[in-house]
Order: sequence, then C-alpha cells, then structure tokens
Amino acid sequence: MADDETTETEQTGVPDAAAAQDAAAPTLSAREQRARSEQLARSQRPARTPEQRDAERRELRSKKAVARRRRREQEKVKRAAASKDAPARTGTPPAPPKDASPQVRTGTVVSAKPDKTITVQIDLARRHRRYQKIVRSTTKLHAHDETNDANEGDLVRVSESRPLSRNKRWKLEEVLERAK
Repeated sequence: MADDETTETEQTGVPDAAAAQDAAAPTLSAREQRARSEQLARSQRPARTPEQRDAERRELRSKKAVARRRRREQEKVKRAAASKDAPARTGTPPAPPKDASPQVRTGTVVSAKPDKTITVQIDLARRHRRYQKIVRSTTKLHAHDETNDANEGDLVRVSESRPLSRNKRWKLEEVLERAK
C-alpha cells in the first residue's frame, strides 16, 4: 500500500504550491512592507475625475512655485550681501595682463615648401587624469619663417604671435637642431 500512497510531487513532478511559497518567500524588511502597504492604499484610493486630478496638480504646482520664489529671493539677498564685500565688477571681462608672455612650443618641421612659412608638428605625451595611461597627441601648426631658415626635419622653437594669415598664428624663434 505504501507504493500506492505517493505524494503529488512524485506523481506529477510538480511540488505543492504551498511548499514552494514557504521555501521561496523570504522575510520582508520593514521598508518593503511599507512600500507594499502604500501601493495597496494607492490601489484602493477612490477614482477621481480628470478635473479633480487637474485641480490637485495645479495646487501642488502653485505650492512649489511659492517655495521656489521664496528660495530665489533668499539667494538674491545672499548674493547682494556677498557682492558688497567683493570689489565691483563691470560687464566686460578684464583684459589679460600686458606682461603676459606668448606661448612657446617646440616641434619638428614637417614641411618648408611655402615661401616664408613652415609647418611644425608638435608631439605631446601626457598622463590621462583618470586612467593614468600615457596619451600621445600631435598638432600641426603653421609658423612664419622670415628668412626661410628652417628645413624639413629640423627641431625648432616657435612662439605665439598675432594672426599673420588665415592659418599662421606662430613665428619661428630659433632652429634648435638641424636635420641630418
């Protein structure tokens, strides 16, 4: 008779639903219980007409607008108090100091074909801020060479200058090393 009394699991291959729930249902935290009860309360809320929902929305928006205005007014007063302590500012940004020296770059001449113009390639290798890997980049710029002194392959120093043509904003300072 023991063979005839097999459980439902053995007959169908499917465990009892109650046994499965007991095994799979972990205890709920207080936060989860609260969330479930709030969700249940929302689902049991009486149905509202679109006009009622719109009125509630407008009321909420007006409350937020009042709070925003109040906060902005407070920030305005705070900025005014801080600006009294700071020196007065004009609408235009301050001019750069007169003693600012022009930028200087060192690079290799890759082309000296145009008259009084050289193309200089500047190689940069710097460490990436986040990944700390060496990142290499190259920049080509056109520089003014009044005496056509530099040739391809030379190591030169160029400095920043006023715009001399559409692309030229640098001038040759000196040839550091001649190409072999």
